[in-house]
Amino acid sequence: MDNMAKHYTLESGTLTYQMPKEVDHHVAKEMCQELDRLIEAYGIVELVLDFSKTEFMDSSGIGVVIGRSKTMRFRSGTIMVTGVGKRVDTILRSAGLYQLLQTK
Repeated sequence: MDNMAKHYTLESGTLTYQMPKEVDHHVAKEMCQELDRLIEAYGIVELVLDFSKTEFMDSSGIGVVIGRSKTMRFRSGTIMVTGVGKRVDTILRSAGLYQLLQTK
């Protein structure tokens, strides 16, 4: 992931995070650390994961979503997804993640 480019926006308790083109084990750990840091630092109560640029996601991406879902539930917050294309939708559905997520 390119740390020079800002890939998130903050607006009154809402963090909208632009998911990368490929969500795999190469970026998952860094994404988890960054998301957790931002959620804590800014007191986020609504996390929006924007998948509009994501073309590929593997089980590491599922782990990112599940982990942040637990974080947001612990904070009594919500996690939403937006911009979900066919490939990512299939993965989210087959993993049963829509039980944890809201769509925007």
